[in-house]
Amino acid sequence: MKKLFLVTVIAVLGLSNINAQDIKFGVKAGLNFASITGDNAKDLDPITSFNFGVMSEIKLSDKFSLQPELIYSGQGADTNVASEGSINLNYLNLPLIGKYYVTERFSLEAGPQIGYLLSTKGGTLDYKELLKQIDYGLNFGVGYKLDNGLNFTARYNLGLSDINDVDGFTDKNSNGVFQLSVGFFF
Repeated sequence: MKKLFLVTVIAVLGLSNINAQDIKFGVKAGLNFASITGDNAKDLDPITSFNFGVMSEIKLSDKFSLQPELIYSGQGADTNVASEGSINLNYLNLPLIGKYYVTERFSLEAGPQIGYLLSTKGGTLDYKELLKQIDYGLNFGVGYKLDNGLNFTARYNLGLSDINDVDGFTDKNSNGVFQLSVGFFF
């Protein structure tokens, strides 16, 4: 947490020389292919959900940009147990993506993410009581943007924190989400 805060402060201080024309704002939406991985997760199957939110791209140079986002993300897994069904986890995620432009339009992307568990749905248990509210992860992927503001992203979020919050429960599980998104910068 301290490292994420330090990176954010350094990024903000470094942005003081940025001109307004170097900052774009936009929206994005897409599909999530989410899973829960870790201990005793072999019986859990991925689920398909969606993501949507807002983003900003801050151009630091011709080759490098920062892209903070605020994204609603549907995550979870399918239990393959009739009484439980799918476990839907609804997160509000804040990724801070560093983008390196290999060409004028094609970028490689990576950066940390913090997520807040908004709600859960499905099954006979109240999963929100069993899971931590805060989730950390690392994103990496690729992006492609057009001159008209339309952009496309394929990204994987690798969950780094144990999402379980039950005393005495030794299993460690984390989120994993592959995202395909379409966005538009205004």
